[in-house]
Amino acid sequence: MPEEVAVEKATLVRAEDIKVAAARLQQVVNHTPLLRSINLSEKYRANIYLKREDLQVVRSYKLRGAYNKISSLTPEQLVNGIVCASAGNHAQGVAYSCHKLGIKGHIFMPVTTPQQKLKQVQLFGKEHVEIVLTGDTFDDSYLQALAYSNQNKTVFIHPFDDLQVIAGQGTVGLEILEAATKPIDFLLMPIGGGGLAAGVSSYFKEESPETTLIGIEPEGAPAMKKSIEAGRKITLEHIDKFVDGAAVKSVGELTLQICQENLDEVITVPEGKVCSTILQLYNEEAMVVEPAGALSIAALDFVQDQIVGKTVVCVVSGGNNDITRTEEIKERSLLYEGLKHYFIVNFPQRAGALKEFVNYILGPTDDITHFEYTKKNSREKGPALVGIELKSRSDFDALVQRMTERNFNCEYINNRPEFYHFII
Repeated sequence: MPEEVAVEKATLVRAEDIKVAAARLQQVVNHTPLLRSINLSEKYRANIYLKREDLQVVRSYKLRGAYNKISSLTPEQLVNGIVCASAGNHAQGVAYSCHKLGIKGHIFMPVTTPQQKLKQVQLFGKEHVEIVLTGDTFDDSYLQALAYSNQNKTVFIHPFDDLQVIAGQGTVGLEILEAATKPIDFLLMPIGGGGLAAGVSSYFKEESPETTLIGIEPEGAPAMKKSIEAGRKITLEHIDKFVDGAAVKSVGELTLQICQENLDEVITVPEGKVCSTILQLYNEEAMVVEPAGALSIAALDFVQDQIVGKTVVCVVSGGNNDITRTEEIKERSLLYEGLKHYFIVNFPQRAGALKEFVNYILGPTDDITHFEYTKKNSREKGPALVGIELKSRSDFDALVQRMTERNFNCEYINNRPEFYHFII
């Protein structure tokens, strides 16, 4: 079984470790750009820069840590190859590294991994990797990968809780400071297991200690925030897996200690806000980002009062989005923005009831986008599931008032999780 991770302060990643990793990665990774966003800068009245790791070789920063770790292993350690667990991006980084270094790798991934990510893993790794789909979450795959490592004496490449991996991810911070033309006031970066935040914050604490460092987690998987608040690693019982690149039940021992010491704040962002940001970036910036890649930009709404007039960097961690998820992303966004509402409406089972609903209940810009109804002759009323899309959030109260005035008995179900999750 892989050795337990030591957590003494002496083992923390230093800026010098990250510089060594950068030299090792020089001919392997893209030196991704730090670009000022005109749209975001105007919206938030600040200088907003995006560190575009979605433009990395494997479309995420994960290659940095994976290659730095694997290339540091001795030939004796690599006799039986390597094994890893990943929700997608770490797998691509490991696969690319295996092909580049000519190493055999077994990659354990959740059954729920988007097809696009599976294809990319095979593309980058080719004949050097074997994908094993198991479990519903990263944590399930992680346990299976550890068991395989024990049984076959293969080196386990941890996706985040490893000093060499953390140092590799920290090269993102090195590149940011190399490219920056003025002091950085705020740095926002996504957190899943914590490898990126641990590495980048370690570099900034030494090289730019005046920068405020903020980690961002999805609201449905706040493992780092809960752990920092508790002062120990917390394992979440249930998580929302939508932000798959950052949805883990528990962070690492090392990453927790480093983030606890280095980060000024950890913010959680609702998944619906992440979806709105994905659509916004596509429409306004011509950027295709995955949910985890949108986290830091989505968080700008929650710090906007602090950043006016400041220089802010958001790490865009990845662009491996699956186009088949577009409808779900749009639906979650509309629900979050208050533009899509679902009701169970008890329609009188008489001719003209639906016409009355359309003519007198709906506003001039309201639109029925979902309607399920089955007439039952033995009843006076029949329930229908009705989805209504509004042009403005402010139209909602008037819609409900008209239903009440016309005696349409309805139940609002957006706030009912059992229905909400079924619909989307």
